[in-house]
Amino acid sequence: MNTMLTYLEKLARETEKPEAEVMTLAIQSGLRQLWREHILSQFLRGKISRSEAIEAVGIDWVELAERQHNAMLEDLAWALAE
Repeated sequence: MNTMLTYLEKLARETEKPEAEVMTLAIQSGLRQLWREHILSQFLRGKISRSEAIEAVGIDWVELAERQHNAMLEDLAWALAE
């Protein structure tokens, strides 16, 4: 079973970067992902406009969120109709 330390060591070795740099990149990547999820959540709840969401995270992410949201709503409607 891999642990975070195993991932860190392997990434540092395979990318030939210091562990501190790999950690910095991981934190930056994680924060971008959290920000994107926050923005898309705000958009899907109607708290920000589609154009604001597109400006913040890009149209590709907004369209993906819309497709996933619509698919979830269709699945829910199907389940409730049974």
